[in-house]
Amino acid sequence: MFFRDQIIGKYKILSTIGSGGFGTVYLAEDTWIDKKVALKVPHKQGVDFGELLREPRLLATLNHPNIVTILTAEKQENVFFIVMEFVAGETLESIIAQEGALDVSRALDYTCQICNAVDHAHRHGVLHRDLRPSNVIVSENGMAKVADFGTSRFLEIAAHGTTVIGSPPYMAPEQFHGKAVFASDLYSLGVTMFQMLTGLLPYDTPSPADLDRLIRGELLVAPRLKNPKIPKAINDIVVKAMAPEIRVRYQRAGDLLDDVLAARGARRPPRPPSAEAASEEAQDIQTRLRAREAPLPRFCWHCRKPLHARSDKCPFCGEAQ
Repeated sequence: MFFRDQIIGKYKILSTIGSGGFGTVYLAEDTWIDKKVALKVPHKQGVDFGELLREPRLLATLNHPNIVTILTAEKQENVFFIVMEFVAGETLESIIAQEGALDVSRALDYTCQICNAVDHAHRHGVLHRDLRPSNVIVSENGMAKVADFGTSRFLEIAAHGTTVIGSPPYMAPEQFHGKAVFASDLYSLGVTMFQMLTGLLPYDTPSPADLDRLIRGELLVAPRLKNPKIPKAINDIVVKAMAPEIRVRYQRAGDLLDDVLAARGARRPPRPPSAEAASEEAQDIQTRLRAREAPLPRFCWHCRKPLHARSDKCPFCGEAQ
C-alpha cells in the first residue's frame, strides 16, 4: 500500500518490515523529530473509523517495557494506520529458526519478560489471542517486547467475525470455538516455551479431525522427552501451561512467572519455625495480596529484568536490590 520514500503526512516510508493476515508493517521516519517508527496498515480499510480507533485507544493504555508501545493512530490520504515504536532486533521466531533449542537460562529469561507483558495486559483487561514467537521482538540488548496485542479484535471487525482468531498450533482448545479467556494466552505462552526449549513445536498444526485429541491432551508430549536438559520443574511448568482443561491451566501470568522464578532459585529462603510463625504467615498472605494489586511488576535496577515479588537479589545478573 505504501512504497519506499513515499511521504505520508510527516512520515517518510523507509522499507517494509513484514506482512501478515492483519496488515503490513513499514519502517518509517518521523521527519519532524528525526525518529524511526513502525507504521501498521490494516489490509481492511473499509471499516468504520470509530471501530478502527477503538483498539488503539485501548492498547495506548498499556505502558510496559516488554510491550511494543502504541504511539498514535492516524488517517492520511484516506489510509488508516497505527504508529508504533520501532524495535531494532529480531523476532523470537527468527532466533529459534536460526539457533534451534535455546539455552534453558535464556529461554526462561524471555519467558519471564513475556510473562510480565501478558500480566500487565491482563490486568488492564486486554487479551492477546495470538501470542507466538513471531509476535515477540527481541531487541539488540536482549529486551523482549510483545507486539500485536488486540490484533484479533481488528480481524473480527474487519472480517465481520469470519476470521479464525489465533494461529494454530499456538491456539488453546477453547479458541477453536471462539471462546478465548486469559488462560488461553497462557496456553500460547506454554507452546512458545516448548518451542524455545526444544526448537520444535509440540505438535503439527491441528486439523479439524484432531480437535478432539487436542482437547483430550493426546497431542501433547512433555518437552523433556524432546530435550533431556530441561529441568523437571520447568518441564512441569510447560505441561501445566498447556493443560487442555482451562481449570487445570495457569489462570494468571503472574502465577506462571512466580513458578519460573522459583525454579531459577529466586524463591525466598523458608522462614524458621517460631512462636510467631502463624502471625508471620498471615502478614505474608496480606503482602502477597497487596502485591497482586500492584499495577506494575518489579524490575532489577541493573539489568531491567523481572524480579520475584519477594526477591532481594536478581536471578539474572545477581545484583542486590
